Amino acid sequence: MAGRPPSPPDAPAHTTRPTLRGSFGMCASTHWLATATAQSVLERGGNAFDAAVAGAFVLHVAEPHLNGPGGDLVAVLATAADPSPRVLAGQGPAPRGATIEHFRAEGLDHVPGAGALAAAVPGAVDSWLWLLAEFGTWELADVLAYAIAYAERGVPVVPQLARVLATVEELFRTHWPTSYALWMPEGRVPAPYATLVNPAYARTLRRLGTAPSGGTRTARIEAARRAWRTGFVAQAVAEFAAVPHRHSSGGDHAGVITAADFTDFHPSLEPAVTARFRGTTVAKAGPWSQGPVLLQALTILDHFDDARLDPSTAEGVHTLTEALKLALADREAYYGHLDPAAADALLRRLLSPRYGKERARLIRPLASTAFRPGHIGVTPYTPPLVTRGSAQQADGVGEPTVQQTGETRGDTCHLDVVDRWGNIVSATPSGGWLQSSPAVPELGFALGTRLQMTWLDPAAPSRLAPGRRPRTTLTPTLLLRDGNPVAALGTPGGDQQDQWQLIYLVRTLALGMDPQEAIDAPAFHTTAVPSSFWPRTWTPGGLVIEERAGGAVVEELRARGHAVTVSGPWSQGRLSVVTRDPDSGVLRAAANPRGAQGYAAGR
Repeated sequence: MAGRPPSPPDAPAHTTRPTLRGSFGMCASTHWLATATAQSVLERGGNAFDAAVAGAFVLHVAEPHLNGPGGDLVAVLATAADPSPRVLAGQGPAPRGATIEHFRAEGLDHVPGAGALAAAVPGAVDSWLWLLAEFGTWELADVLAYAIAYAERGVPVVPQLARVLATVEELFRTHWPTSYALWMPEGRVPAPYATLVNPAYARTLRRLGTAPSGGTRTARIEAARRAWRTGFVAQAVAEFAAVPHRHSSGGDHAGVITAADFTDFHPSLEPAVTARFRGTTVAKAGPWSQGPVLLQALTILDHFDDARLDPSTAEGVHTLTEALKLALADREAYYGHLDPAAADALLRRLLSPRYGKERARLIRPLASTAFRPGHIGVTPYTPPLVTRGSAQQADGVGEPTVQQTGETRGDTCHLDVVDRWGNIVSATPSGGWLQSSPAVPELGFALGTRLQMTWLDPAAPSRLAPGRRPRTTLTPTLLLRDGNPVAALGTPGGDQQDQWQLIYLVRTLALGMDPQEAIDAPAFHTTAVPSSFWPRTWTPGGLVIEERAGGAVVEELRARGHAVTVSGPWSQGRLSVVTRDPDSGVLRAAANPRGAQGYAAGR
């Protein structure tokens, strides 16, 4: 079962677009403007990190319903000088005032899904600036120029953005007037493909780009970081969040984040966690993210032959789904903010071949409807297992489900870049959605709500605690072969991110599919896990699958005991990927066609 993946067939299956090939540079993302921006930077001599940072700031403007400056990010990267995979941890901690006792005193039994009370310290902007200073080559003003131009001149309102704004129009008009003024400046929801501007965010970026500094490129970037962390941004956020406003709980609360909290976050590079599957090393973030879920699933599936894993068959869908349910149960039972020693010990147990084989034996011909964490010498935590109501049965198809209260399952963005020198980065920015909390009017963005992924239970490994990094669903991936990076990939989708990536990896590494062919093929995911998003419900045995999988596959899955929901034919996943052959220097890229937003570019 080990070794290199089989060669692709001479006549690959029809795809929605080609897998791009070249040798200069490749970019792929969830929005064509970010992809074009990143490729433009490469064409002008920038490296992969310059390109990624420029594209990321454009995503703030082009996909404001999916990410924002008040959010967070996780990236996995390797440099041309050092191929070792490392993780950029752009997830801010809980503010100092975010205690379980405070939330309980506010009458809450969960962290709300919308409102500033759920805000972690924003980590995205500071992390992007840090990455630019450490590994980039461009001046900050040149990197920010793309996003400033789009914020001032406007971007097209993609249909999903229009739908999100229509959903929260009443909330904005009634309770969040600053958001109403920013996103509905003409007193109505913008029509699809109308032009939307954000002059306030453009002014914020200009102020960051012109902060007083010394005479070097690094000094200018550091000045922008100071302006964000200790200057006008931190002060404006703290003052605005302190005013009570409507939360998804139905009540009005003030946020607890302060200007001092901004100084508690420091971007950092951490060693990646790895596992091997079919001769390829898969690198992810540690158990403060859900990244090890993918690694656990791969260690389970490595005990099955390729025929059992084919996602085009009911048996393959069943096998992958059952493996994911086992890995996700372990996520709930054990993942959280751990010190390095505890994290290493946990991962040694969860990713050991012996444990993977033990978990693989639990996969039977019929679907399990139980919550089944493993036993690794530590008492597993069982979260509240609350089933979702009938009104929520149709959600979870890869885009944010936003109700009039502002509650959202959330989604995010993704971008991948590889350059001709061998620098490569996969990044998943998220949080700070326009529907997550009221917009800070002078800054042009909202705070994120990552604390909704914590529990108000002192016994939970992912409990809320001041200064602790909340567990995140952001989970980009880097692939290596013989120690050399060969691919960067990822997708939005909350709890589905590692699920959709697992399908892609099985199709490419085990079945030899072309990247675009693997992305285009029908997708699916399980909902048989407590959601990371408010109100934290689950569907025992739940399985959502695209209609294109076929009626026979769906019926067999139902016969196996899965609670199947058939979604639209092109409804799940927004995966993108770039690849590099270390021997030939050939680069490739592919992007998701679903939603008509994602694109790859390169030459």
